[in-house]
Order: sequence, then C-alpha cells, then structure tokens
Amino acid sequence: MPPEIIALIDKPFWFAAVLAVGAFIGMAIESIAMEMRRRAWRKRNPGGVNNGFRPRDAADQLRIVMAAQFSARPILNKSEARVFKDLDRMVLSCNPGWQVMAQVSLGEILGSPDKQAYLCINSKRVDLLLVDELCNPRHVFEYQGGGHYQGTAAARDAVKKEALRRAGITYHEVVGGHTTAAELRQLVERLVPCARIAS
Repeated sequence: MPPEIIALIDKPFWFAAVLAVGAFIGMAIESIAMEMRRRAWRKRNPGGVNNGFRPRDAADQLRIVMAAQFSARPILNKSEARVFKDLDRMVLSCNPGWQVMAQVSLGEILGSPDKQAYLCINSKRVDLLLVDELCNPRHVFEYQGGGHYQGTAAARDAVKKEALRRAGITYHEVVGGHTTAAELRQLVERLVPCARIAS
C-alpha cells in the first residue's frame, strides 16, 4: 500500500476529510451532469411531456375526441398473449379464486403519501398481475422478449421492481425463448396457494 494512504489511515480525521471532499466533488459532478441532461431534454421537448397541450376541461376534451379517429388495438402482443393464457390456466387450476390481469397501471395498484414518488410510477404498467380472491395485487409477471432491453428499459424496470418490492408485491420475469412452461408452472405452484375443494 502506498505510504501516502497509510499516512492518511493513521490520521482518521484527514482520511475522513479526504473521503468527504471526494464525495462532495462526485455529487457536484453528478448534479451538473443531471442539470445538463435536464436542459437537453427541455430543448428537445419545449412544451413538456404533452408538447404544451393541456385540454382545459371535459367539454374541451370531448370536442377533441369527437373530431379524432380511434381504433381498437390488442393490449398484448402475440408472445405476451400466449404467456397470459398459459399463466391464467395455471393460476385457475391452482386456485379458481385468483385472477390474472393484463397491462395494469401501477398507479392503480400502488399508493404512496409521497406525491413525487407516486408520479414516478403512476403511468408505468406491468404486463401481467396476479390478484388473490379479494382482488389484492400479489405478484407481477413481466414478459421480456428479444428486443426488450433497449434504451432505458433496464432503468424503467428497476423503478417498477423497487416500487413493487416496497409494496410487498413480488416481481418475476418470463424470458421469451428461455422460461419453459414447466418452470412457469413450478413458479405458479409456489406463489399461488392451492384451494382446498370441499367434499
């Protein structure tokens, strides 16, 4: 070990001071970098998330909707739908009181007294949610296809995982081409309490 570091360790005050200065410099650099990213985002999105559009009231929203075209679209792609059907069949065979739901907003199943924290998760969705017989959210299954981990997907998943963990809801990944039906069934049998049928 270099003598300079040994000398610092022998003097705890100086060692702590060097660590504190290093931490302060690191936080300052991160703060500057975050502000630069924030400014770049504002430059790319001058009107904010909705490009400045804010309907004033329900009548304004109705006028806009009446002038637009809409079409139905599936809530799950083909791979997700296949996992949904398999998972639904497995869950119901274990416990008919439990249900599988698709594309559920985290804002509907999680609450927080911290408004900022709630806004971080409010618009995020989970692919599949298992609810118990009282409709309490219990387990989340996310389908990860081949193109899932692109851009900021890992960071978005980390936000979901942490919010769910703090709420006591477990998070499980079903990886396309890797998770087998047998593995999925074992997981369901472990997570879902089997209902006893009265005779």
